Amino acid sequence: MGKTRNDTLQYIYNLCETYEKQGYSIKGTKMSLRDYAQFAIMKFMFYIADSDRVIRDQEVAIINDCLNFSLTRDYVVRFVEEHRISADAIFDTILALLTVFLNADIQSQAENGSTSLMLLEFLDELGLEFITFDGKYDDRQTKAMSVLMLRLKNYRAAYLRSWKKMAHERINPFAPPTPDNPEARMETPAKPDPASARPAADPKPALKDALTEAPPEPEPVPEPEESLEELLANLNNLIGLANVKEDLNGLINLLKVHKMREERGLPQASVSLHMVFSGNPGTGKTTVARLLSKIYRKLGVLSKGHLVEVDRSGLVSGYVGQTAIKTKKVCDSALGGLLFIDEAYALTANTGSNDFGMEAVNTLLKAMEDNRDDLIVIVAGYTDLMEAFLDSNPGLRSRFNKQIVFDDYTAEELMGIFMSICSKAFFELTDDAKEAVEHFFNDRVARKEELPGFANGRDARNFFEKTLTNQANRLATMVSVTDKDLVTITKEDVEKVELY
Repeated sequence: MGKTRNDTLQYIYNLCETYEKQGYSIKGTKMSLRDYAQFAIMKFMFYIADSDRVIRDQEVAIINDCLNFSLTRDYVVRFVEEHRISADAIFDTILALLTVFLNADIQSQAENGSTSLMLLEFLDELGLEFITFDGKYDDRQTKAMSVLMLRLKNYRAAYLRSWKKMAHERINPFAPPTPDNPEARMETPAKPDPASARPAADPKPALKDALTEAPPEPEPVPEPEESLEELLANLNNLIGLANVKEDLNGLINLLKVHKMREERGLPQASVSLHMVFSGNPGTGKTTVARLLSKIYRKLGVLSKGHLVEVDRSGLVSGYVGQTAIKTKKVCDSALGGLLFIDEAYALTANTGSNDFGMEAVNTLLKAMEDNRDDLIVIVAGYTDLMEAFLDSNPGLRSRFNKQIVFDDYTAEELMGIFMSICSKAFFELTDDAKEAVEHFFNDRVARKEELPGFANGRDARNFFEKTLTNQANRLATMVSVTDKDLVTITKEDVEKVELY
């Protein structure tokens, strides 16, 4: 890689100096942007070199040649033994630099090509140089490299997608993407300008010590606030849940009319919005509750629209007099939003003298009465057990007079959920992999009564996570890994998945 690698690195340094003059910086560090880039790349090389737990002379030579250091192998060995760099630590470090390059690309609309893509391609080549210096591939180094770069590339894609969405919404929330969009132009990597290169400055010794510091926090991508129409679309686009969506859409329409009557000074009928969500685990109860809290805010029913999620342990204390205080504190934190109590039946399942679950229920009922205009409570759990919960206190069934049943997902719906997860994470399945996944979920749903671990939508999520592990293990054995390989899921990846 040699001269080309160092020319590209010098170009990255030059960009950092330019970006710093434009006001860009790394949050949480006093380093200049150029020094931080050198620090991040040094840390990256240490991580790859150490991923097989053997530091070789050739690897030290690459580090010294790239960064103009004069480190000895003994020094590097001692350093990495004292300061093992975790996968998350190196990801966070590079992510901070990548975010600066992404923001600079967006600001300039990447007229000269995408510098963020160029940065990732540089790291790809640099990591490959470490892995192949002797003409062989080490499985551990290859896996560490592949997983790290996949995470960074997925972050970049998600960042650009989020920015693109916000950019269009600022113009017209309903406008289709324009053909000439900056994101497309960003896919051309920036090229180093040899004429702008200058000799690299001597690295500062303090950079070596910086490896032990906590990584700076990258600036989060601002999340655009969704309109009522978008939230309703999100609700109605959920896979399955036909009865749930029908019931909630009827309630939302009722609230819209209620709001119209209020604006026109007409008398209002009392509408209770406290609900029971009943059904098996993994059927989307929490997801729907989160959407509902935001919809209620847009409708003016709630002032904040946030979701507070708790179970018995978040409400009940083991000491006399403490449960009421604990429950009230939770209710206060949920004011203006929606309080979601999962497995609520556990509050009343034990009626012994030393159990304080009923005290939590009584405190909850009082809070609902005192804050009826700005607090909504949803209790959730298994259908049969929630019936017992409602019968445990005379005030419960009258407060929670609307029950919505979440049915189990069908095999087709689980397949749809799995494919949706893959799509959002930028993964594609081969045709035979799709067939294998379909067969898995058909079999699993057919045998769900005899499977103690059947968990509906959570099965789809767990299946996806285990698939990624299998894919990573497969890629680690490959001599050369392409970008296509990193986003492709094969039959081999899914056939080896086992769920309880």
